[in-house]
Amino acid sequence: MTDSPGSADFLTATRTFYDAVAEDYADHFRDAHISQPLDRALLRVFAELVGAGAAVADLGCGPGRITGFLDALGLDVFGLDLSPAMLAIARRENPGLRFVQGSMLELDLPDGKLAGVVSWYSSIHTPVEELPALFAEFRRVLAPGGHLLLAFQAGDEPRRHDQPWGRPVSLDFLRRDPERMAALLEDAGFALGSRTVREPGPTEPVPQACLFARVR
Repeated sequence: MTDSPGSADFLTATRTFYDAVAEDYADHFRDAHISQPLDRALLRVFAELVGAGAAVADLGCGPGRITGFLDALGLDVFGLDLSPAMLAIARRENPGLRFVQGSMLELDLPDGKLAGVVSWYSSIHTPVEELPALFAEFRRVLAPGGHLLLAFQAGDEPRRHDQPWGRPVSLDFLRRDPERMAALLEDAGFALGSRTVREPGPTEPVPQACLFARVR
């Protein structure tokens, strides 16, 4: 999959970072979000909205925990990620599921292929100027009436992770204003269905936001 013009730098930085920390990340965040009752409930709502057996993509799937959870909810789901090291873990821990390498900005899917897209904290490394293109690509691969679940940290100050677990890499984790993200989705052709912001859990520094949207 070829990186789109102007996006190669942040895509390369993101891939390099997660390749370096994949095993540490997967171990440290083994129960993250799946252990949060509200997060589990939001994922179940998404599964009910798209319907049993619906074709769904978990974009930026990392080690595949959310992909596996969606599969257990009865969806026909596959995962996509930039990082080969993350995908190796996802395949190891979910041997019956399909995981592919690629960029969310250039999905190797025909128009209207999917009933649902999940972007679970996977847009947090995408520069703000690339978000319209990202959301347009989400809309392109969704069928009319298809559903998007977008989760991210709420806020306006990025957090830089420098040499996590002693690995020689660093990356910015971007926080977003939920209202601004909702407006960008509406500009991309989505209708907002729900906006949820929950207070941070014991190990979370900021509130966590989740948007449900449907292709108009």
